[in-house]
Amino acid sequence: MIIKPFLLVAFVFVAFISCKNAVDDSSRVELITVEDMDSLLKMEKVQLVDVRTPEEYAEGHIEGAININFNDDNFVDLIAKVDKSKPVAVYCGRGGRSGRCSAYMKKAGFTKIYDLDGGITEWKFKGKKIAR
Repeated sequence: MIIKPFLLVAFVFVAFISCKNAVDDSSRVELITVEDMDSLLKMEKVQLVDVRTPEEYAEGHIEGAININFNDDNFVDLIAKVDKSKPVAVYCGRGGRSGRCSAYMKKAGFTKIYDLDGGITEWKFKGKKIAR
């Protein structure tokens, strides 16, 4: 008779773990290519954030990007103004800062985060235009 309660407890535990993992997967960071980013921007499905310095941003950025400097002392306050419930695409120079920003955003509760693999360097290398 001890087997039935044990099976019930085991089933509930497995169900709980499965639900927890399903929730965690919904807020994952997806590393995307230049082509993927271009498609997302054409469909206007993302908020675009350039996490480089204002000086780097002024030298050229992807059209439609807002600049939130990852190294700014007010970064946490500034990124909090971005809508967490809508998809966000981030990029930097090559991928380091955007990777750290994406990890922070995931912990902060952003639901969908895209990180441009290779950053704006790869964007330019692929011949995509930049705004000034």
